[in-house]
Amino acid sequence: MIKYCLFPVAGFGTRFLPVTKTVPKELLPILERPLIQYAIDEAYESGASEMVLVINEHKLAIKRYFEPFPYLESLISSSPKIDKLRCISNITKNCNLNFINQTEMLGLGHAILQGKEIIGNNPFAVVLPDDLCHNEDQSVMSQMQKVYKENKGKCIVAVEQVNIKDIEKYGVISFRSSSNNVFQVDDMIEKPLPNQAPSNLAIIGRYILTPDIFEILEQTQPDQNGEIQITNALKELAKTGKVIAYKFKGRRVDCGSVEGYIEANIFLSSLDTRL
Repeated sequence: MIKYCLFPVAGFGTRFLPVTKTVPKELLPILERPLIQYAIDEAYESGASEMVLVINEHKLAIKRYFEPFPYLESLISSSPKIDKLRCISNITKNCNLNFINQTEMLGLGHAILQGKEIIGNNPFAVVLPDDLCHNEDQSVMSQMQKVYKENKGKCIVAVEQVNIKDIEKYGVISFRSSSNNVFQVDDMIEKPLPNQAPSNLAIIGRYILTPDIFEILEQTQPDQNGEIQITNALKELAKTGKVIAYKFKGRRVDCGSVEGYIEANIFLSSLDTRL
């Protein structure tokens, strides 16, 4: 099992202003749980135990969310409400939570690079909380863990089919072969125009990466916006046949926009038998 999972959560969430002026976007609730809880639960259920959260100094509320609150816990200790905190205590008892302060937000690749010292020479997962994924049987990351077992030494990106008119919002793969929803990637294009997209398979916020990605990221030049893109680093590995894509089973909701955030609440509430 891959035990390390990195969560890039240092961004300011400006699409959700003014609330994100003081409340990190990752703490906005989907029903009664914040986005970051869904992300960490998915990693934990897939077998990860070393959680690496890349935050910034203005988002320490994420760290506090996982810290004990003895006064509150004593108030509700004899109430069924204490069970509502079990999702947090399960993580803190069974996982190590590592917090890294990212002083500059220079792209996803740069955020991933911040985890190098802790992750070391180990393969690791990356989960972007904005992409809330649901599957009744196995989470997306659990599915990817199985794919990795059969393809050790290769990076894996999760992909889904998207409408071609929306393709320029995503990184898109080009592939030369496929079998059982697994694609051998030969190239990747970041946010192509619809007429330039090599496929309609878009990369979403789930990755399994090999440790050699760190060295490549260190050598990757920033794009025109001054950001280091993970897509550009993966392109280099794809040239040597070391990147595969997996078309996962389940539903993804993009919570990076207000519309998607509302959609996620409606979707999960439709599944919640308590409501």
